[in-house]
Amino acid sequence: MIDQVIPVLHVTSARVAEVFYCGQLGFRRVFPLGEVPPGPCYMGVVRDGAVIHLSSHAGDGVVGGVAYLVVDSVDLLHEELARKRVPIHLGPTDQTWGMREMYVRDPDGNTIRFGQPGR
Repeated sequence: MIDQVIPVLHVTSARVAEVFYCGQLGFRRVFPLGEVPPGPCYMGVVRDGAVIHLSSHAGDGVVGGVAYLVVDSVDLLHEELARKRVPIHLGPTDQTWGMREMYVRDPDGNTIRFGQPGR
């Protein structure tokens, strides 16, 4: 039985990734591994029930990956992130496939898509 899927996004710096994911997107670091400059890192971050792993190890994802997170309210999250001056790649948009979505990009070019079922 599969209980959970956790995306692994490739990052180049644990410090930069932690500032973005924890300081700006509101995640909390639950574990770090590595980051003895210039060594690779592997860390897990969580917000509410969403878990993302961030890795700079070779072979763990590629820069430009995507994680899709289902949220209660794209608009409320947009307000929160705008207050924190997070660059928004795509503002709240009603998509033709029935989702309301917003996209942000991390400093490494990975995209975090936030979606809620259409209104």
